[in-house]
Amino acid sequence: MHLSENEGIEANTFVVTGGLGFVGSALCLELVRRGARQVRAFDLRLTSPWSDDLKNHGDLTRKKDVDKALRGADCVFHLASYGMSGKEMLQFGRVDEVNISGTCLVLEACLEFEIRRLVYASTYNVVFGGKEIVNGNESLPYFPIDDHVDSYGRSKSIAEQLILKHNGRPFKKNNGKRLYTCTIRPAAIYGPGEERHFPRIVSFAKLGLLPFKIGDSNVKTDWVYVDNLVLAIILASMGLLDDIPNKVGHPVAAGQPYFISDGSPINSFEFLRPLLRSLDYDLPKAALSVSHALILGRMFSAIYTVLYPWLNRWWLPEPLILPAEVYKVGVTHYFSFLKAREELGYVPMVSPREGMAATISYWQERKRKTLDGPNIYAWLFAVVGMISLFGVAFLPDIGPVPLLRAISLFFFRSMWVIRAVFVLSMAAHFGEGLYAWHLAKMVDPANARAWFWQTFALGFFSLRFLLKRAKS
Repeated sequence: MHLSENEGIEANTFVVTGGLGFVGSALCLELVRRGARQVRAFDLRLTSPWSDDLKNHGDLTRKKDVDKALRGADCVFHLASYGMSGKEMLQFGRVDEVNISGTCLVLEACLEFEIRRLVYASTYNVVFGGKEIVNGNESLPYFPIDDHVDSYGRSKSIAEQLILKHNGRPFKKNNGKRLYTCTIRPAAIYGPGEERHFPRIVSFAKLGLLPFKIGDSNVKTDWVYVDNLVLAIILASMGLLDDIPNKVGHPVAAGQPYFISDGSPINSFEFLRPLLRSLDYDLPKAALSVSHALILGRMFSAIYTVLYPWLNRWWLPEPLILPAEVYKVGVTHYFSFLKAREELGYVPMVSPREGMAATISYWQERKRKTLDGPNIYAWLFAVVGMISLFGVAFLPDIGPVPLLRAISLFFFRSMWVIRAVFVLSMAAHFGEGLYAWHLAKMVDPANARAWFWQTFALGFFSLRFLLKRAKS
């Protein structure tokens, strides 16, 4: 396919469902750059962290909102989804409501308003479910619906098949025009501002909660840089054009799925190593087999299923690992983008080295703007230690207090000394907190108050991170 850079974009109106998300925002801005007449970022969120100009609130599961957003569009990019990772994966009803019912509403609107192009962002998981795939291609069959271990993969598979079955569907007016559809199956997405995987991984690494790698070191998976994915999505929309001069028959991409990646399969933990090292976090040295990791994943799945009513609450942390995520990082599965290259002209424009460099730069800057601190074990040591010392010094003989008091008396010999140690410790923590606040006012004023409270709680465990920041 050899078309101009802006073929089918200039003077056209586009709708991007999920348009305020990471990929959606990048796609919207690229469409504007290429001369689109209008770009509607249809999303449940009110604002985008990537652009203040992207605002078009609506609910994908409400027909009224979908119809309002899609009316008058020339092309729809259906990127919105739910349940890709973490707690969302276990909210089964919401996953089906968004990914299946929402897709049905998009299809209905496309047919009703005679929108001729629909590009759907799918996933590798429509063909992958835990069995090794080496350099797979689009001829692979769908993974059996009932065998999916997560609702996200199952719902995306159903949605993709619905999208492709609607390809070539004539409009109701029977004017000879049709709806043409195709799907893009991206690898794991990364880049500056990625919001699904990297924040969770970095947060776990910061707290020391990445205790092990999963699977063998020779396990490989695909990644795709956000700019490469946006390019592929736009090329797919061009592949659905049916009014190209000297072209006859159905558009080249009509009814087709395409795997999209950077073309450099790599072990996921090795891929993350330079990022975590740049942030001074450790990559786990121990390894856990896939079978053992699955046991752990099922345990977390069972626990969080019991906590279902509170899954969307901010105070409930993300699960460490879930079964579908075990397969994603622990079982080899990578695919060729040869079909996308031959039919769409897709070639990655950003190399993995360039993409990771940009991602590292973003995370280093993000770390400089946020409060840094020790891992969870330092928190437990400091907080539990101070609470225990208070209990020994001042509480009556309840629970473990008598045992702790006996141990303390063995070292300090008298209650007077124990109480003096507690008072002096509190004074030291308070003094360190004041010093941290004073120092932070100069090197990190936006977080000065947070540095005080963290250092008051942790003492030097916290202060050393601020001193390191001041030195650098």
